[in-house]
Amino acid sequence: MIKNRKFLGVELCWRWMVCVPAALFLALGEMPEAQAIEIATLYTAEIPLDPDADDPRNDAYAAALVEVLLRVSGPELVNNPEVIEELFPNPAAYVTQYRPGSDASLWVSFDGQAIEAKLRNAGQTIWGSDRPLTIVWLAVDWGRGEREIIAAGDPNHTSQQARSIDRNRMLRERVLEIAAQRGLPLAFPLLDTTDLQKVSFSDIWGGFDDRVLDASQRYEANSVLIGRLRPSSSQRNRWSYYFHTDRRSWSGQAEAIINQVADLLAAEFAVGGNAPIELLVLSVAGIESIDAYGAVQQLLSGVSLIETYMIAEVSGDTVSYWVEVRGGAERLRRALRFNGLIEQESTDEYADPQAASALEFFYSP
Repeated sequence: MIKNRKFLGVELCWRWMVCVPAALFLALGEMPEAQAIEIATLYTAEIPLDPDADDPRNDAYAAALVEVLLRVSGPELVNNPEVIEELFPNPAAYVTQYRPGSDASLWVSFDGQAIEAKLRNAGQTIWGSDRPLTIVWLAVDWGRGEREIIAAGDPNHTSQQARSIDRNRMLRERVLEIAAQRGLPLAFPLLDTTDLQKVSFSDIWGGFDDRVLDASQRYEANSVLIGRLRPSSSQRNRWSYYFHTDRRSWSGQAEAIINQVADLLAAEFAVGGNAPIELLVLSVAGIESIDAYGAVQQLLSGVSLIETYMIAEVSGDTVSYWVEVRGGAERLRRALRFNGLIEQESTDEYADPQAASALEFFYSP
C-alpha cells in the first residue's frame, strides 16, 4: 500500500469554525501523546484586494502564497522574499481555486502537494498537516475589580454585561486569528459548570497550574497555554506553557506568545526538505479487524514524515510495513505516539533501541 497524501477537514476553534471538546489525559508537567489534528486550511488564504493595484488578483495571489508559506514552512522563509521569488516566480501557477471573499477580498486555494514538493526539493523546512491541538486558559484583569476567564463562546449575560461580552469576544478572536495565521490548532475552554468546579480565576492568576491542567483533562489537546493579562496596566502579561514534560514561562503580548508556541511545535514536528529518506521496518499489533486495518492505514497516510509505506508481512494481528521516512526512526517514533499508537517495549534486552526493528507499536481503537 503506497501512502496517499490527504488533507482532511476537522472542526476546530478557528475564527470560522466551532470549538469541539473531547477527552484529554493530562498530568502536571507530563502530557501523554494525544492524536494529531489534521488541518484542511493550510493551503488556503483570504486576502484583501487592492483596487488601485495594476493587477489586484495577481498581487492577492502573491500575498496569499506568503501567508500559506508562513504556516507550512515558517518565518525564516517568509522573511526572505528573494528566496520566495526564486522558488515561486509565478504564484498563479499554483492556484487551484479562487473566489470573491468578504469585504472586497479574494479567497485563494493552492496546490498543496506541488508547493510541498517545491519546498522539499529546495531543502526548505516543511510542517505537515498533522498538528498538535493547544487549549488556552486566559485570565484577564480588566481593572476596577472586573476579572474574567475567556471562554470558547459568549455566555448568556444581561444587557448590562454586553461590554464584557464584546471585549472578551474581541480578545478571543484576536488570539484565534494569530493562531490561524500560523496554522496552529487552538481552542478555548467551555467554562461550563464542569470547568468552573475545578478551576477559578484565582487559580489561573495565582499560578496554581496543577488545577488548570487537571481541568484540561476533558479536552483532547496536546499542549496547554495559560495566560494572565492585565490590558489596562503597565505590568507584563505572564504565560505558562506545557507540552509533554516541557514547561516554559514567558511574558509578552498574545501575538508574540502564540508565535512562540508555533515556533516551538514546528521545531518538534517540521522536517527539512533535505533530510535523507530512510527505509525502516514498522510493526503494528492489535489489528484484529478490517476496520482496525483501515484505521492504521489512514493513520500512516496522515503522518507527514512518511513518504511511502507498503506491507512487508502479516502475522496474526500484527502487520509489518516497509516505511520510507524523513527525519529518522526517533522522529517517526514520536510522530506515531503523537498520532495515537502505543509503543511496545522490546522483549530483546540486547536490542538496539534505535534500530529499525525496534519500531513496534500497538493499535487500540
